[in-house]
Amino acid sequence: MEIVTYPNPILRSKAKPIEEIDNEICQTAEEMLDIIYDAGGIGLAASQIGLSKRLVVLDVTGEKTGERVFINPYIIEERGEIIEEEGCLSFPDVMGKVIRSQYVTVIAYNLKGEKLKIEAEGLLSRAWQHEIDHINGCLFIDKMTPASTIAIKQKLKELELSYQNNRAGVS
Repeated sequence: MEIVTYPNPILRSKAKPIEEIDNEICQTAEEMLDIIYDAGGIGLAASQIGLSKRLVVLDVTGEKTGERVFINPYIIEERGEIIEEEGCLSFPDVMGKVIRSQYVTVIAYNLKGEKLKIEAEGLLSRAWQHEIDHINGCLFIDKMTPASTIAIKQKLKELELSYQNNRAGVS
């Protein structure tokens, strides 16, 4: 399992809901957690590993405790606004200021199929919004401030060229 990088088209596609939580979903989630810990990330959506599934793993603490795997998450409430710098595992070496809600309430299911209601603010709120955007085909570059959008333009062109070269077998 590898992290899919921009501009792979799956990053722009809306992921399909998970109908059944089976061993495959559990195994995928475990591998996704390994990826975020290995990469030093705090969250990952299944679309970032090339799977069109509404599956998200999150751990803003890095301590491998508590609920970390979420099925079919969606935001039911957003409040406030904050602009902070953000990055993404699917965008190596790209950072920029992103406008997000300061507070969110999320509904999701755990691996036992239990419904969860999660209230989050700060970094956890930002992570939720970032990963739910991913499963909806929206990327953090879409929500950057105008100055950040200009600042990353060249890096995005480099990622696009690298992607095209990899698909064409050029090194």
